[in-house]
Amino acid sequence: MSDLSKLIDSLEVKFFKVNQKMIQLEKKNTELEALLEKSTEKSQQQDSEISALREQIEQLKMVNALLGSDENKRETKLKINSLIREIDYCIAQLSD
Repeated sequence: MSDLSKLIDSLEVKFFKVNQKMIQLEKKNTELEALLEKSTEKSQQQDSEISALREQIEQLKMVNALLGSDENKRETKLKINSLIREIDYCIAQLSD
């Protein structure tokens, strides 16, 4: 009987250790999930900031091109021609 008692005691100790380890792992998992959520939110915020900055760059390029800087003369001419075509198209639509 004593062997059986020792075996049961041993199993109880092992079960307790496994249970404690499971609790620790669940706590760590919760912490990691919170960290992942925070990182995901930060990544989304940075993505939207990058998009806004890219849009600003494009707007600045267009403004710079329309102002006619020496290095953007070709772009300026192309943009003006594009705007003229759009205006002509609108006039044609209105006259129909």
